[in-house]
Amino acid sequence: MKLQYIIPYSSRLTFFLLFTLSISCAQTKSKDSTTAMDDHKVVNLATDTATFAAGCFWCVEEQFKQLNGVTAVISGYTGGHVRNPTYRQVTTGRTGHAEACNIIYNPAEISYDELLAAFFVAHDPTQLNRQGADVGTQYRSAIFYHNADQKKLADYYIKQLNEEGAYDNSIVTAVTPYSKFYVAEDYHQNYYVNNMNEAYCQRVIKPKLEKFRKVFKGKLKQE
Repeated sequence: MKLQYIIPYSSRLTFFLLFTLSISCAQTKSKDSTTAMDDHKVVNLATDTATFAAGCFWCVEEQFKQLNGVTAVISGYTGGHVRNPTYRQVTTGRTGHAEACNIIYNPAEISYDELLAAFFVAHDPTQLNRQGADVGTQYRSAIFYHNADQKKLADYYIKQLNEEGAYDNSIVTAVTPYSKFYVAEDYHQNYYVNNMNEAYCQRVIKPKLEKFRKVFKGKLKQE
């Protein structure tokens, strides 16, 4: 059974507020780039997809599914060297892959900035190659960027959050280019919805989901 450490809600909320204060400054700086940015919307994002690794993808998937503007969340594996990996292989930590989610979204309804905010709220980005008791490179914190604008925003926010001391420790999130993404086995998709009564879902995913929904109240599909 997977175990997951849950960051206290109060520190998560503080972190989120610090993060959102940085957005307007970041977008002002980013307007100098070759790809235009307007009103919290990054234009011409490749396939309107964000790809994040933030520990167990069962948790990440269900959190991002809650947000208005997110049309699909696909759990899978990326960042490694083994072709067509299985879940059993990835859990060994020897494939180089991370458990990750492709988040398909409508930039007219939700911006990449807001998805980054959700990413940093959804997990502890200061833990290296782990999330609590889930240990291994497969649980690493990572942003897989699809274009230069996504990389620029990710790098900027990490720098700002470190400078503001949002966490006691420095953020260790890796920012790396998107490559081949392998869709996980069918039973990993919509895991929480399909396994809601299991112990892991009740003890880990449900509390994290409730806290996530409190932070993003006003931006949820169902309220």
